[in-house]
Amino acid sequence: MRRAEHQNETAVVEFIILGFQSTPEVQLILFFMFLVTYIATVSGNLLIMVLVVTDHHLHNPMFFFLGNLSFLEICYTSTIMPRMLAGFLTSKYVISLNGCFLQYFFFTGLAGAECCLLTVMSYDRYIAICKPLHYTTIMNGRCCLQLACGSWLNGLLASAIVTSLMPQLTFCGPNEIDHFFCDFTPVVRLSCSDTHWIELVTFILASLFTLPPFLLTLISYVYISNTVLRIPCTTGRHKVFSTCSSHLTAVTLFYGTLIVVYLVPKTNTLGDLNKVFSVCYTVLTPLVNPLIYSLRNSNVKKAWRTAVKKY
Repeated sequence: MRRAEHQNETAVVEFIILGFQSTPEVQLILFFMFLVTYIATVSGNLLIMVLVVTDHHLHNPMFFFLGNLSFLEICYTSTIMPRMLAGFLTSKYVISLNGCFLQYFFFTGLAGAECCLLTVMSYDRYIAICKPLHYTTIMNGRCCLQLACGSWLNGLLASAIVTSLMPQLTFCGPNEIDHFFCDFTPVVRLSCSDTHWIELVTFILASLFTLPPFLLTLISYVYISNTVLRIPCTTGRHKVFSTCSSHLTAVTLFYGTLIVVYLVPKTNTLGDLNKVFSVCYTVLTPLVNPLIYSLRNSNVKKAWRTAVKKY
């Protein structure tokens, strides 16, 4: 009935992103918090990229993938944070339909690429720890390049499929997106046309890009843990477990919030918490990944000290 009533109304040509306007008393505080977070995220990931490129000790598969992840995190957070920060400074943030779809394309494509890349990184650690004698043969330059390119292409291709369906939807009001960026669910809710097929396609793609990669990552770490337990040296065991637990924490935070937002059936309670969960995988994950994957790595620390002494 609602969709039929809107058929004769004027089509929407722009959206209003409400962001966090439900808490106007803390807008300025949130602005500075997210601004500092964004600067720290870009600076931290950029630093890792520079170290990986300039230090020859870091020219190996693990840091090649880490450099890719850092570049991806900068792109990923930059598709959302600048517009989000602008929203804190204006009472009404307006974005065109095409601009909204474009933001969704890059956000979804980069999120999908990150799912694949995190799985590739866990596979790399599995080969390094469980099959060390075959590591250089399996993880050669060509294989690493193919895995990295495949991660980027798979994510962008899946995003292109969903985004190509969105312009076919009709939007005839209201035009207020109750979110801080153009995410799928809050945008589709505003459509007055049939959304069954696009929701089905999105659910299938979201399932393919979250559950299998997450399970593959967990399986890799199960094998890694089993191998580490057989290490006779207690210090060596503790060092590997410490690193792997940190990686697994980052992966669980990223996948866990994605699964809750995109795959778990929506309820009123979860709907209210969607913004909070979205902050986890759009803001916190790009910030903590460089810390988790690098600060506890002796090679990165050594490269950082060398760079500081040099300059």
